[in-house]
Amino acid sequence: MERTEIKLILESLLFSTETPMRLEKLNEIFLDTPVKDLREIMAELKKEYEDLNRSFAIREVASGFQFYTKTEYSPWIKKFKKIRPARLSPATLETLAIIAYKQPITRAEIEDVRGVDAGGILRALLEKNLIKIVGKKDVPGKPLIYSTTPNFLTIFGLKALKDLPALEDISQVDATMLPLFSQKLQEEPETPSAPEEITLVADDDHQQ
Repeated sequence: MERTEIKLILESLLFSTETPMRLEKLNEIFLDTPVKDLREIMAELKKEYEDLNRSFAIREVASGFQFYTKTEYSPWIKKFKKIRPARLSPATLETLAIIAYKQPITRAEIEDVRGVDAGGILRALLEKNLIKIVGKKDVPGKPLIYSTTPNFLTIFGLKALKDLPALEDISQVDATMLPLFSQKLQEEPETPSAPEEITLVADDDHQQ
Protein backbone atom coordinates (compact mmCIF):
# COMPACT_ATOMS: atom_id res chain seq x y z
CA MET A 1 0.00 0.00 0.00
CA GLU A 2 1.33 3.42 -0.93
CA ARG A 3 2.22 5.97 1.74
CA THR A 4 -0.33 8.50 0.46
CA GLU A 5 -3.13 5.95 0.65
CA ILE A 6 -2.15 5.01 4.21
CA LYS A 7 -2.23 8.69 5.18
CA LEU A 8 -5.74 9.10 3.79
CA ILE A 9 -6.93 6.00 5.61
CA LEU A 10 -5.42 7.27 8.87
CA GLU A 11 -7.19 10.59 8.36
CA SER A 12 -10.53 8.85 7.86
CA LEU A 13 -9.99 6.75 10.98
CA LEU A 14 -9.15 9.84 13.02
CA PHE A 15 -12.44 11.42 11.94
CA SER A 16 -14.35 8.30 12.93
CA THR A 17 -12.98 7.85 16.44
CA GLU A 18 -13.97 9.61 19.65
CA THR A 19 -11.04 8.23 21.63
CA PRO A 20 -7.27 8.52 21.07
CA MET A 21 -6.15 6.15 18.31
CA ARG A 22 -3.12 4.10 19.32
CA LEU A 23 -0.45 3.17 16.80
CA GLU A 24 -0.28 -0.37 18.15
CA LYS A 25 -3.96 -0.80 17.35
CA LEU A 26 -3.43 0.64 13.88
CA ASN A 27 -0.62 -1.82 13.33
CA GLU A 28 -3.21 -4.59 13.58
CA ILE A 29 -4.84 -3.08 10.47
CA PHE A 30 -1.70 -2.16 8.55
CA LEU A 31 0.06 -5.46 9.04
CA ASP A 32 2.80 -4.70 6.52
CA THR A 33 3.53 -1.21 7.87
CA PRO A 34 5.81 -0.96 10.94
CA VAL A 35 4.72 1.20 13.88
CA LYS A 36 7.71 3.45 13.19
CA ASP A 37 6.41 4.21 9.69
CA LEU A 38 2.89 4.79 10.97
CA ARG A 39 4.23 7.33 13.46
CA GLU A 40 6.11 9.13 10.70
CA ILE A 41 3.01 9.26 8.48
CA MET A 42 0.91 10.50 11.39
CA ALA A 43 3.50 13.21 12.06
CA GLU A 44 3.27 14.28 8.41
CA LEU A 45 -0.52 14.44 8.62
CA LYS A 46 -0.31 16.44 11.86
CA LYS A 47 2.09 18.92 10.22
CA GLU A 48 -0.19 19.31 7.20
CA TYR A 49 -3.11 20.33 9.41
CA GLU A 50 -0.88 22.77 11.29
CA ASP A 51 0.17 24.36 7.99
CA LEU A 52 -3.47 24.66 6.90
CA ASN A 53 -4.24 26.64 10.08
CA ARG A 54 -7.67 25.08 10.50
CA SER A 55 -9.95 25.34 13.53
CA PHE A 56 -8.88 21.85 14.57
CA ALA A 57 -5.64 19.92 14.76
CA ILE A 58 -4.19 16.52 15.62
CA ARG A 59 -2.77 15.97 19.08
CA GLU A 60 -1.00 13.04 20.71
CA VAL A 61 -2.69 12.25 24.01
CA ALA A 62 -2.96 9.15 26.19
CA SER A 63 -0.48 7.34 23.92
CA GLY A 64 -2.72 7.88 20.91
CA PHE A 65 -3.79 10.46 18.33
CA GLN A 66 -7.04 12.42 18.11
CA PHE A 67 -8.57 15.45 16.42
CA TYR A 68 -9.01 18.42 18.76
CA THR A 69 -10.82 21.71 18.34
CA LYS A 70 -8.59 24.69 19.12
CA THR A 71 -9.31 26.51 22.35
CA GLU A 72 -10.60 29.73 20.80
CA TYR A 73 -13.50 27.83 19.20
CA SER A 74 -14.54 25.87 22.30
CA PRO A 75 -17.08 28.49 23.50
CA TRP A 76 -18.99 28.20 20.22
CA ILE A 77 -19.07 24.41 20.43
CA LYS A 78 -20.32 24.59 24.01
CA LYS A 79 -23.08 27.02 22.99
CA PHE A 80 -24.11 24.81 20.08
CA LYS A 81 -24.14 21.61 22.15
CA LYS A 82 -25.28 23.36 25.34
CA ILE A 83 -22.38 21.75 27.18
CA ARG A 84 -22.05 22.47 30.89
CA PRO A 85 -18.57 22.12 32.38
CA ALA A 86 -18.14 19.19 34.75
CA ARG A 87 -17.24 20.87 38.01
CA LEU A 88 -14.76 19.43 40.48
CA SER A 89 -14.44 20.87 43.94
CA PRO A 90 -10.99 21.88 45.26
CA ALA A 91 -11.11 18.80 47.51
CA THR A 92 -11.79 16.55 44.51
CA LEU A 93 -9.03 18.15 42.44
CA GLU A 94 -6.64 17.76 45.37
CA THR A 95 -7.50 14.06 45.70
CA LEU A 96 -7.07 13.55 41.95
CA ALA A 97 -3.68 15.27 42.11
CA ILE A 98 -2.56 13.01 44.96
CA ILE A 99 -3.53 9.93 42.96
CA ALA A 100 -1.86 11.25 39.79
CA TYR A 101 1.47 11.95 41.46
CA LYS A 102 1.65 9.06 43.93
CA GLN A 103 -0.11 6.22 42.06
CA PRO A 104 -0.64 3.38 42.60
CA ILE A 105 -2.16 4.37 45.92
CA THR A 106 -4.74 3.08 48.40
CA ARG A 107 -7.62 4.96 49.98
CA ALA A 108 -5.89 4.87 53.37
CA GLU A 109 -2.75 6.40 51.88
CA ILE A 110 -4.81 9.18 50.27
CA GLU A 111 -6.61 9.85 53.54
CA ASP A 112 -3.27 9.89 55.36
CA VAL A 113 -2.16 12.75 53.10
CA ARG A 114 -5.44 14.72 53.16
CA GLY A 115 -6.47 13.94 56.73
CA VAL A 116 -10.13 13.39 55.80
CA ASP A 117 -12.34 10.60 54.48
CA ALA A 118 -11.96 10.09 50.71
CA GLY A 119 -14.67 7.52 50.05
CA GLY A 120 -17.19 9.84 48.41
CA ILE A 121 -14.59 11.61 46.29
CA LEU A 122 -13.12 8.31 45.07
CA ARG A 123 -16.57 7.14 44.01
CA ALA A 124 -17.12 10.38 42.09
CA LEU A 125 -13.75 10.10 40.33
CA LEU A 126 -14.50 6.49 39.41
CA GLU A 127 -17.87 7.52 37.95
CA LYS A 128 -16.17 10.21 35.86
CA ASN A 129 -13.66 7.61 34.62
CA LEU A 130 -10.73 9.72 35.84
CA ILE A 131 -9.41 6.95 38.09
CA LYS A 132 -9.67 3.17 38.14
CA ILE A 133 -9.07 0.24 40.49
CA VAL A 134 -5.93 -1.62 39.42
CA GLY A 135 -5.79 -4.33 42.06
CA LYS A 136 -5.39 -4.98 45.77
CA LYS A 137 -2.36 -4.26 47.93
CA ASP A 138 -0.69 -7.33 49.43
CA VAL A 139 -1.17 -6.25 53.05
CA PRO A 140 -3.72 -7.22 55.71
CA GLY A 141 -7.20 -6.29 54.57
CA LYS A 142 -6.19 -6.29 50.88
CA PRO A 143 -7.13 -2.62 50.27
CA LEU A 144 -7.98 -1.52 46.74
CA ILE A 145 -5.30 0.28 44.73
CA TYR A 146 -6.17 3.28 42.57
CA SER A 147 -4.51 4.90 39.57
CA THR A 148 -5.52 7.38 36.86
CA THR A 149 -7.11 6.29 33.57
CA PRO A 150 -6.29 7.00 29.91
CA ASN A 151 -9.33 9.30 30.02
CA PHE A 152 -7.51 11.35 32.66
CA LEU A 153 -4.62 11.84 30.23
CA THR A 154 -7.01 12.78 27.44
CA ILE A 155 -8.93 15.33 29.53
CA PHE A 156 -5.72 16.95 30.76
CA GLY A 157 -4.10 16.86 27.32
CA LEU A 158 -1.19 14.67 28.41
CA LYS A 159 0.72 12.12 26.33
CA ALA A 160 1.79 10.28 29.48
CA LEU A 161 2.04 10.79 33.24
CA LYS A 162 5.61 12.02 32.83
CA ASP A 163 4.12 15.16 31.24
CA LEU A 164 2.52 16.22 34.53
CA PRO A 165 3.97 19.42 36.01
CA ALA A 166 7.26 18.49 37.69
CA LEU A 167 7.42 18.47 41.47
CA GLU A 168 10.75 18.71 43.27
CA ASP A 169 9.48 16.64 46.15
CA ILE A 170 6.32 14.53 46.12
CA SER A 171 6.91 12.96 49.52
CA GLN A 172 4.22 15.30 50.87
CA VAL A 173 1.39 16.03 48.48
CA ASP A 174 -1.07 18.55 49.90
CA ALA A 175 -3.26 21.50 48.93
CA THR A 176 -0.24 23.42 47.64
CA MET A 177 -0.39 21.15 44.60
CA LEU A 178 -3.84 22.38 43.61
CA PRO A 179 -2.65 25.56 41.83
CA LEU A 180 -0.19 23.48 39.78
CA PHE A 181 -2.89 21.01 38.85
CA SER A 182 -5.39 23.72 37.95
CA GLN A 183 -2.73 25.55 35.94
CA LYS A 184 -2.27 22.45 33.81
CA LEU A 185 -5.94 22.71 32.86
CA GLN A 186 -5.67 26.40 32.04
CA GLU A 187 -2.56 25.90 29.92
CA GLU A 188 -4.15 23.16 27.79
CA PRO A 189 -3.92 24.61 24.26
CA GLU A 190 -6.85 22.72 22.79
CA THR A 191 -10.05 21.04 23.90
CA PRO A 192 -11.67 17.85 22.59
CA SER A 193 -14.29 18.24 19.89
CA ALA A 194 -15.93 14.91 20.63
CA PRO A 195 -19.49 14.90 22.05
CA GLU A 196 -18.14 13.90 25.47
CA GLU A 197 -16.10 17.09 25.71
CA ILE A 198 -15.50 17.93 29.36
CA THR A 199 -14.00 21.02 30.96
CA LEU A 200 -12.81 20.46 34.51
CA VAL A 201 -12.93 23.53 36.75
CA ALA A 202 -12.75 24.02 40.49
CA ASP A 203 -15.92 25.45 42.00
CA ASP A 204 -16.70 26.89 45.40
CA ASP A 205 -17.96 23.62 46.82
CA HIS A 206 -15.58 22.61 49.59
CA GLN A 207 -17.24 19.24 50.12
CA GLN A 208 -14.91 16.77 51.72
